[in-house]
Amino acid sequence: MSVDEGVRHLKSEADEPGWEVDPDDDWGLAVIATVGRQLRLRREAVGMRAAEFGVAVGYGEDLVYKIEGGKRIPRPEYLDKADEVLGAGGLIAAMKDDVAKVRYPKKVRDLAQMEARAVEIGVYESSNIAGLLQTSEYARALLQSWLPVYSPEDLERRVAARVARQSVFERSPAPALGFVLEEATLRRHVGGTMVRKRQFERLLEVGRLSYVTLQLMPMDSGAHPGMSGRIELLKFEDGTAVGRSDGAFNGRPVSELKQLRILELRYGTIRAQALPPGESLARIEQLLGET
Repeated sequence: MSVDEGVRHLKSEADEPGWEVDPDDDWGLAVIATVGRQLRLRREAVGMRAAEFGVAVGYGEDLVYKIEGGKRIPRPEYLDKADEVLGAGGLIAAMKDDVAKVRYPKKVRDLAQMEARAVEIGVYESSNIAGLLQTSEYARALLQSWLPVYSPEDLERRVAARVARQSVFERSPAPALGFVLEEATLRRHVGGTMVRKRQFERLLEVGRLSYVTLQLMPMDSGAHPGMSGRIELLKFEDGTAVGRSDGAFNGRPVSELKQLRILELRYGTIRAQALPPGESLARIEQLLGET
């Protein structure tokens, strides 16, 4: 197939874009610049023009230049096809692991790295279902309501990042996970009927795991320390910990003992006022039946 003939079959940047690199992510920018440079050097070494290479991998010439210039994050299938076309023997495809990490926003990636090391995670969520518990459909419906509106590719990138964090449930040994959710957030109609049903089923599935404690703060509860916003506490094997609360310390992560004790006191009080796990699961089953 000639270059001109092949152009008609290419995936354009409009319908199959690579992801943009987070401009504040120095490590990510360096990774993507290195990957792009290696792709360009290997393409030039075999004597292929960018347009020719674009036809061979099934992408437009403009996207080839942007990826090689470190302006776009290549998709996994792009790297697989490039490895095959350039005869790299798996060296290009091997870059997928690092590239996969870069595709997620830096803040999400940093949080996921901490969650992956934690031996205990406690979360109180005041305004929606905690990200670690969200189905992809619920996450998408929730993120679609944010303003300014995310572009389609950025929306999917953020949904994928949120779901990827849930690998914490697959760890062995599993960490101790505790969640307190406001019942009101479960009653909010985020997404359609099937989205809510699947979300309730996911909560029941996770809430029945032996290493998970899931509680609801009932609608008729009194005032409690979580009303100022979300709280998250992560404890690590070496005895250190990190905490964050929307309503304390300007929402920034803290690790000093005095500050952690304040967050632990608040989180412990919230758990004490919430429904016990068994009653919480029964309440979720009731909501599922009403949906």
